[in-house]
Amino acid sequence: MNQLTNSELIVNNDGSVYHLGIRPEHLSETVITVGDPERVASVTQHFDEVYFSIQNREFKTSGGRIGNKEITVLSTGIGTDNVDIVFNELAFLLNYDLKSLKRNPILKGLEVVRLGTSGTVSAQHPMDSIVYSKAAISFEDLFQFYTHSFDTVVFDGKNYPVIRCDAFLEKKFAKYAPSLTLTAKGFYGPQFRNAQIAPRYGLEDILGLSYGGRTVGNIEMETAGIYGLSSLLGFKAISINALLADRLNGTFSKDPAAVIDRMIIESIDTLCS
Repeated sequence: MNQLTNSELIVNNDGSVYHLGIRPEHLSETVITVGDPERVASVTQHFDEVYFSIQNREFKTSGGRIGNKEITVLSTGIGTDNVDIVFNELAFLLNYDLKSLKRNPILKGLEVVRLGTSGTVSAQHPMDSIVYSKAAISFEDLFQFYTHSFDTVVFDGKNYPVIRCDAFLEKKFAKYAPSLTLTAKGFYGPQFRNAQIAPRYGLEDILGLSYGGRTVGNIEMETAGIYGLSSLLGFKAISINALLADRLNGTFSKDPAAVIDRMIIESIDTLCS
């Protein structure tokens, strides 16, 4: 891993990494990730100054500052497959020489805050509230492709990795209630939604799934990937979730934009305080 090949670390002609389309100078020590590229501007509209905005494929990146704190805001797209691309390329930008493709002798880390949307499956976490993911269960297959020693939980006879948030960031965001997050592989069947194709499992099958004395509180599609890759790469990460759906009652927020805006404003204030 100290020396990569051109097919492992792909560098564009302008010196940017392959998928994100950004260069090392575009990366701040603090990174906010969002799923939707359109939500990047919803974050940076609160900045004192925006330095740049770059979009390549579904990945949009903007950088700027609030006071003296510089922040990079980046869209990951939906799912841990995209998260895998984003976090590996962030590590390339941070810890590799993009000309020689050699890893730097001293490795650096990032502070990563995910601002995402989610559905609640717990009466303790009402719809339109905001929670942080204390730990996330990887209910998809990303980490079968990496060497790790994560804790696991068992569901239907199979082991699934579970990864905690960063302890330092957890203290910063302690104003929010903690939740055990289930990170799913998709939106419909993998999140136990009825559609044209009937799901194999129902919500009732996972409500008793627990870790650290907590049962599952919310379901989304990125957090376990962010936590697991951050842990393996030496990054600090926390996921903040706006709960827009109540899966137990089958209801959806009447004003999701207001909940998302509140999450963004409060999280920025927390990061910059």
